[in-house]
Order: sequence, then structure tokens, then C-alpha cells
Amino acid sequence: MEKIFTILGLFSAIALTNAQIVINEIYGGGGNSGATLKNDFIELKNIGSTTVSLSGATIQYAAATATFTQYHNLPGITLTPGQTYLIQEATGGGGTVNLPTPDFIATTVINFNGTPNPSIGIGIAVTSGKVVLASDNTQVTSPASSNVLDFVGYGTADQYEGAGAAPSPTTTTSITRMSGDTNNNVVDFSIVTASPTNSSGASLAVSDLDVVSDPLFIQNTFVKDNEIVFGTVVKNVKVYDMFGQVVKKAGVKSIFNLDVSDLKKGNYIVTGTINNEPVSQKILKD
Repeated sequence: MEKIFTILGLFSAIALTNAQIVINEIYGGGGNSGATLKNDFIELKNIGSTTVSLSGATIQYAAATATFTQYHNLPGITLTPGQTYLIQEATGGGGTVNLPTPDFIATTVINFNGTPNPSIGIGIAVTSGKVVLASDNTQVTSPASSNVLDFVGYGTADQYEGAGAAPSPTTTTSITRMSGDTNNNVVDFSIVTASPTNSSGASLAVSDLDVVSDPLFIQNTFVKDNEIVFGTVVKNVKVYDMFGQVVKKAGVKSIFNLDVSDLKKGNYIVTGTINNEPVSQKILKD
């Protein structure tokens, strides 16, 4: 849910007619048992067609069925079209892989009730919660609050944009925006392997992560011969680029392989359905 700022110097009203900064990815498994990544993270993205600047904004967080209790400030941000912005949040103390160099490392977390908060970054719940990008540090009460720029409820969250909450991720997966922003969390987000990307475009190498959601999904995550080979029959296959855009799909038919000769070299995320269960995996096409 994006709104034009009324305070000069925060957002350009002209820019906002064609551009918007939204929450693109949320991951809460950092450092938890079974996780590879050391930290939770939130990724913002400019999904518009012009450069947008943001100043004075905050990230606010609430448990799935609670009020918003804490926030941290963000520095001034300027993002070009398609550019992402990686925010490093708290850690559970485990994991083996650092995030790509974050654009911002959240340190000071502030409680709305004035009590001290010792957390280094926000500790994001793995499966359910609420995250808001707000224009200021006024406590958000609902998706309709006037300072809400983007609101994401996931899992069993009692508040969300649109008809329902985004799906519930795990210690190795995140919820990721798959296309634009329809202000409907259940439609806009899908579960994929956590894939943090900073404003320079740096992301994790495929070899850094256990990106297999199902051991039978993709046999060749390093694609050299222009064909993805699946370990079993897969339906509803879609291939996304690292900007969250669908670049290829096979529809509802069942397939064992997919020709990707028309795709450029680079990293992609492939999603599909096996036995009515969603699966995802990151690939590198050479």
C-alpha cells in the first residue's frame, strides 16, 4: 500500500506516479537451527520505472497477532528502477553464511513503549509476523494507517494487505514478491529459497546455500546445456529472474525438463509443484 508523501524532501510526488519502493523479501530464519544464513533480512525494491528517494522512513515489526511493538530508522535511500536494498536484521546465533554486503545493518531497535530494547536488529519470526515500511516513526496500527508505504503480513498474521496473508516460510525459505504490487499479500508473495540481494546486485552464490526445497526437484542447479532437468514430474513451472519477473513458464502441464536456451546467463529462481506441494530452487545458467 503506497502513498505519496506530503512532506517535501521525502518522496518526489512526480517520481511516485511511475515508481515505488516496496518490501520485496522477508527472511526470519537467520542463525536458527537448520539455517545456513546467519542473519534475518528485509529487502526493499524499487519496482517502478523512475528513480525514487526515501528519507525519514522506518521498518516496523509485530508478531503475528500482536500490535506493532518496535521499529528502527532507515537512512536516506535512493533506488533506481529494479534496484534492491538489503537490510540486515538480527541473528539467532547460528548459520554459516554471511549475507551479501548489506546496504544497511540495523543496530538500534526502539520499543514504542519506551522500554529498552537490547536487540541488534529486529528478530523476525520465521513462519508468521507483520513487517511495515512506514514513512515515519509513528506506530502503525493497520494496513490503512496513513504512514504505511508497504505492509506485509505472513503466515498466521491477523493483518495484511488484500484478501489474505503471504504464505508461511521456513528457516531456509523466505517470502518474496514475485511481480508487482497489487496490495494483496497472498497474491504478491511466494515462498522461495532465501536470496538476499544488495543495491549493487550482489547475491549469494548457488554454492553458498542449500537451495533444494525438495531433493527430487532440480538435478542440475548449474545449467550448462540449456536445459533444466527435474528429478521427477513437475507442474506449474515458472522461472523468475533476480528482479522477481517471470521470464519463462511451462503452465499447468507436467514436465521432466525445461529448455532455457532463450534465457541469458545468470541466476534464476525456479518454482513448481510436486505432489501438490510448492517447491523452489535457485539455479545458475552458464
